[in-house]
Amino acid sequence: MSLEANKEHIRRYFDEAWNKRNPAADDMFIDPNVVVHAPPLPGAPAGVEGAKAVLGMFITAFPDLNVVIEDLVAEGDLVMQRWTAPVTHNGPLLGIPPTGKKVTLQGMNLFRIANGKIVERWGVFDVLGMMQQLGVVPAPGGGDH
Repeated sequence: MSLEANKEHIRRYFDEAWNKRNPAADDMFIDPNVVVHAPPLPGAPAGVEGAKAVLGMFITAFPDLNVVIEDLVAEGDLVMQRWTAPVTHNGPLLGIPPTGKKVTLQGMNLFRIANGKIVERWGVFDVLGMMQQLGVVPAPGGGDH
């Protein structure tokens, strides 16, 4: 696939699966045996089923989930994505009851694409920033984030 085709694959993946809140769409974009190099979700299975579990967790916690792709850069079979997601915490998340707070999630992913599917992902997500915004962890200096 060309660089532009790889970038479009990632755009479409986030639109179809994340922004339309449809974990079943993961099957169209992710290889069943995808390898994920990111902190695991406790109890999540490997492969595409794990990706569906992560998306399901975010949809439950943030029903208004909408991922905004801030940057998308491609080289070879790799696509780097920087994203934000302004959301409202209206469902349980990792044992945290809903707070009703509006927060902005942010992170970065590096995807490797082969044969038209995501086969590998490295990801970082600002969990500390999210926890500070939710009021679960105090912000530095004792103020709110």
